[in-house]
Amino acid sequence: MKAGFISLGCSKNLVDTEVMLGILKQHGIELTANPAEADILIVNTCAFIQSAKEESITTILNMAEYKESGRCRSLIVAGCLGQRYKQELLDEIPEADAIIGTGAWGRIMEAVEETLKGHRVVIAGKDEALYDENTPRITTTPSYTAYVKIAEGCNNRCAFCAIPYIRGDYRSRRIEDICDEVRHLTENGVREVVLIAQDSTEYGRDLYGAPKLSELLREIVKVPKLQWVRTLYSYPKYFSDELIETIASEPKICKYVDLPLQHAHDAVLRSMRRPDTQEEMRALIKKLRERIPGVTIRSTFIVGFPGETDAQYHTLRNFIEEMRLDKVGVFTYSREEGTPAYDMPNQVPEEIMQERYHDLMSLQCKISEQINQSLEGKELDVLVEGRDEEQPNISVGRSYREAPEVDGQVYVENDTDSKPGDIVRVRVLQGFTYDIVGERINNGDASEAGKKAAE
Repeated sequence: MKAGFISLGCSKNLVDTEVMLGILKQHGIELTANPAEADILIVNTCAFIQSAKEESITTILNMAEYKESGRCRSLIVAGCLGQRYKQELLDEIPEADAIIGTGAWGRIMEAVEETLKGHRVVIAGKDEALYDENTPRITTTPSYTAYVKIAEGCNNRCAFCAIPYIRGDYRSRRIEDICDEVRHLTENGVREVVLIAQDSTEYGRDLYGAPKLSELLREIVKVPKLQWVRTLYSYPKYFSDELIETIASEPKICKYVDLPLQHAHDAVLRSMRRPDTQEEMRALIKKLRERIPGVTIRSTFIVGFPGETDAQYHTLRNFIEEMRLDKVGVFTYSREEGTPAYDMPNQVPEEIMQERYHDLMSLQCKISEQINQSLEGKELDVLVEGRDEEQPNISVGRSYREAPEVDGQVYVENDTDSKPGDIVRVRVLQGFTYDIVGERINNGDASEAGKKAAE
């Protein structure tokens, strides 16, 4: 019996996929990357915004074709789309044999067994399950990098976001459990661990009565074989002085702060139900730069939120121009049913959203290129991920400044012998909008990678 998997959406969803893969393998099911030879096909879906939902539906229908052209006897729809639209999917996509929600990954074998008996099932609803270090898991990322989900769900109720309605309230894993998982991963070759949650800085508040990300990081860095640890999705609300000090002082922690801000006009932020003000954002960014030398700051922003005026948009534009953040992602507002923003008046026309999107991206491209050019002549440790296909003497990787999948890459000239997972010292030669070109300046593996920011 063979199973094929397609995982869509974010890295948090990918971890759910990896756990389900582990459970299937534990039960003797062989895994295949070829959907034509799979008896069971599972699509782990995303439902964050409209385009993600459309991609999920298209993928489900594409996989359904293997019921005719391949061996597929069971098509299972998992994840956020299944959680949010369980009955609609079952009614409108007859090819789908089972729908399982975000918290039902532990019941994947139940779905497999029932569908192979010819039953159509829905396994979704309120499920507060958390995976732990003992849960079977097969990582699908490169051998040197792994995501570790430190919490599930979200307590923020941003007006534009459906995630809390899909994944439930915030639930943290225990510090000891997370450290055990990191230890296990590094003993199997992982060098970089990326901590993820919907809101990482809130980590531990539900378990311990106060945010504990700083304490978690201080424990994780004690894992002997770990070289880099970075944290994604660190909301400003609980970004404490203690956390800043921990990032600044611990050599293994990448000096990389992912800070989703979403907007910069106070009235828009209030309408979004965000707790921050522009003044607080500016103060935090200033503090991060003062206390963490060489820090890289990434953020995301939404244009076209209902009621956003030209003046409010230009406040956001001016903020981005003045703050000169290293990395910026821009999204047009997606109107999601069931969220408070869905019924707000003054929905912004699509063409205006697109104009603002392209304007901001053009601005940020110039800023990013200037920042990367300012690195020329400086040295960075680079985690090698592979080689350039056309020029094998050039390796390709990332420094502490680039998170996997979302940021650019570093192209390393004069590097003929490094292997994926090696960490090498590089002098920056040229900076471009997204990528950096450098040359290798040593022949050995960097022994304490990540401990230095760009000097």
